[in-house]
Amino acid sequence: MRVLLSIKPEYAFKIFDGSKKFEFRKVIFKKPNIKTVVVYASSPVQQVIGEFEIDDILSYDPDSIWNLTKKYSGISKAFFDEYFADRDIAHAIKIKSTTRYSTPLNIREDFNAVPPQSYMYL
Repeated sequence: MRVLLSIKPEYAFKIFDGSKKFEFRKVIFKKPNIKTVVVYASSPVQQVIGEFEIDDILSYDPDSIWNLTKKYSGISKAFFDEYFADRDIAHAIKIKSTTRYSTPLNIREDFNAVPPQSYMYL
């Protein structure tokens, strides 16, 4: 099963250049059998640029997640702390392998969908 995630372009592109090996989320998927994430690079790009296979999903307190992921987080500690402020649990999706589409897709035309706030099942 696949989900589509909206990710800010600066972070989405880091996933595909290999400098970001974890995608952080406040809320994780309810369905347990998600294997693939389709990446929608949000505004101003507004295109589906590729997908990645999920290796694992880590769910711990924010300090533990940062200590486990900081080397390949692709984000600053300040951004991480602000994002997970007042949260008891942080989720980090560990990226196994990526596929960058040679031609980006249009979320409306190719998926008959609108950009989700967080994620949507495909």
